[in-house]
Amino acid sequence: VTGHLDDCTCDVETIDAFNNYKLFPRLNELLQSDYFRYYKVNLKKPCPFWNDNSHCGIRDCAAKPCPSEEVPDGIRSGSYKYSEEANNHAEECEEAKRLGAVDGSLSKETQQAVLQWTRHDDSSDSFCEADDIYSPEAEYVDLLLNPERYTGYKGPDAWKIWNSIYEENCFKPQNVKRPLASGRGDDGGHTFYKWLKGVCVEKRAFYKLISGLHASINIHLSARYLLQDTWSEKKWGPNVTEFQQRFDEVLTRGEGPRRLKNLYFLYLIELRALSKVLPFFERPGFQLYTGKNHHDAEMKNQLLEILHLAKSFPLHFDENSFFAGNKKEAAKLKEEFRLHFKNISKIMDCVGCFKCRLWGKLQTQGLGTALKILFSENLIEKIPESGPSYGFHLTRQEIVALFNAFGRISTSIRELENFRNILRNMR
Repeated sequence: VTGHLDDCTCDVETIDAFNNYKLFPRLNELLQSDYFRYYKVNLKKPCPFWNDNSHCGIRDCAAKPCPSEEVPDGIRSGSYKYSEEANNHAEECEEAKRLGAVDGSLSKETQQAVLQWTRHDDSSDSFCEADDIYSPEAEYVDLLLNPERYTGYKGPDAWKIWNSIYEENCFKPQNVKRPLASGRGDDGGHTFYKWLKGVCVEKRAFYKLISGLHASINIHLSARYLLQDTWSEKKWGPNVTEFQQRFDEVLTRGEGPRRLKNLYFLYLIELRALSKVLPFFERPGFQLYTGKNHHDAEMKNQLLEILHLAKSFPLHFDENSFFAGNKKEAAKLKEEFRLHFKNISKIMDCVGCFKCRLWGKLQTQGLGTALKILFSENLIEKIPESGPSYGFHLTRQEIVALFNAFGRISTSIRELENFRNILRNMR
């Protein structure tokens, strides 16, 4: 896939050069750090849409949670707070609650911050159905020990998930069949693309984001495929045949390149969100708090470098075209957009493979957080340098999901380069 991307001012080659040589290596290093490798998730939530107990029995589907003592104290003691001061106050509050005492030692500012955290937990600006991280079933997972790769989870169960996402949540009428979907007409997607071209830019973008996420996940599965499984060793690596079945122009009747272009579109949307959220992270009081002071300061500097780099990208997506029409209509459409996306985040609890569920939940929460940032630009601009950031706030969960989800897309674009080289050498 090469050249210009629809609905954008950018092209594939600019993104490849920027991502593969500038951003990917730095981001990859950041995601190895303690703050970003531990993600708290509830993998035991029941599917809210259909009765489904068909959990994947393949061993590679399992996700191993962390013993609690392995998670750094700073993260464990306040997984949704982000500064040492906040963690200390949180512990004092819990202690006071236990003793049934009234703690009058909280400053006015901290009382406001605590109020704001509570308010944020049930705020209506969220694009995702977030896990209750205080549920006894929510556990920390070390993302480095549970990499996203091919698990063998496929067939009707996996198809049902994607079908439900596309058919019921992408604003698509029932009579318009997706290309290469079961029961499709034989018009090579003509009706579908005619429909897609005819809808407003927001609905078109919604479809492209979901398709881009699907493409990204398929690239990871093709790039980290189980090539050899013997009693002595397992060997993971790129499976070119699997990649071609999903993306080759001829084998997919022209669909593959479209899917890959949607991946680049998704990259631009999330990159734009990173460039917009810089003021939130730049505040002196913000820390990537794990309890190791020197390390935390170093990681914050690295994070800010990445965000400044994201801001320097020359051909950003212009999200001002979104929801720009009649105010009443725009607000209605934005709410529809949010609810559709929230529904998709709930569908992730129906994924039968636990490792796929983990990464599905993380990547939808990351994209949901990116959308929340793009739609909160005015609030982000008003963030004060110190004290609580009224109106706009990110929990630790959202921060970890945002950067890891973007890390997955950045990895996909890097892996594409790898597949291109392999295919070139095969010719």
